[in-house]
Amino acid sequence: MNLAPVIVFVYNRPEHTEKTLSSLMKNELASESELFIFADGIKKNATPETIEKINQTRKIIRKKQWCKKVNIIESIENKGLSISVIEGVSKIIAEFGKIIVLEDDMITSPFFLQFMNDALNVYKSTYDVACISGYMYPVKQNLADTFFIKGADCWGWATWKRAWDNFEKDGAILLNELEQKALTQSFDFNNSYPYTQMLKDQINGKNDSWAIRWYASAFLKNYYCLYPGISLVENIGIDGTGIHSGTSEKWNVTLASDKINLTPVKVEENQLAKKSIINYFKSINKTNHSFLGKVFLKFQTILKN
Repeated sequence: MNLAPVIVFVYNRPEHTEKTLSSLMKNELASESELFIFADGIKKNATPETIEKINQTRKIIRKKQWCKKVNIIESIENKGLSISVIEGVSKIIAEFGKIIVLEDDMITSPFFLQFMNDALNVYKSTYDVACISGYMYPVKQNLADTFFIKGADCWGWATWKRAWDNFEKDGAILLNELEQKALTQSFDFNNSYPYTQMLKDQINGKNDSWAIRWYASAFLKNYYCLYPGISLVENIGIDGTGIHSGTSEKWNVTLASDKINLTPVKVEENQLAKKSIINYFKSINKTNHSFLGKVFLKFQTILKN
């Protein structure tokens, strides 16, 4: 199998970075994969404490041979996570045609790389499939091994150049099309999660999310994202260590302990899974009214930078 390269974006969280890379290293295909680590630069007004954490993080990424081949790209200037992701993904995917993406706070199951590469291979010529997600929400229902939801996702994901070429950087263009086509309610999972507001906040400079634009870009093209029934990724970064990331246990999952059965399924939205996700979003809203209104964690760029 021609394996996809893996990107990990890091900045100033050495402990999270080491856990992320250690879990990646335990993947069955890590010893055969090429890894690109993008380390963002220091802000001009960075505190001595932040600078020390950045230096510690850069030591961590050199600590072990995390994959078969490790490429480290260190930025002198501080780009911020959004620009780092957009530029990094665009650069590597232009060379390899496909990519697997992680950030510095994503713990992966040992079966993560196998699932992502298998899915990239199975759906490589299915042009209405834009994204493979490693993360799955902690819904109550038992779901199919794999299924599709319209759009794209951002916590441990993969894509092809053919899909990434449709990424629209201009949030205003995306919002206008969503409103003109009366799609905001559907975009917001039947008004259960404020993605449209998140996009408006990106346009107005209140967040710098690349992910909300990736989701909207795929959604408006009627593209789909493949999900595993059990999550292969856990986000450990919602612990107050990232700027604007907040603290929450609402997204905690139990990682898949076995290989995901990847049998090709029809490319259409799985209604049971969609309803389960909507119910999950509603349950968050009921149990923590400020959570959705203030944090917007799922698709807001966690501004660690």
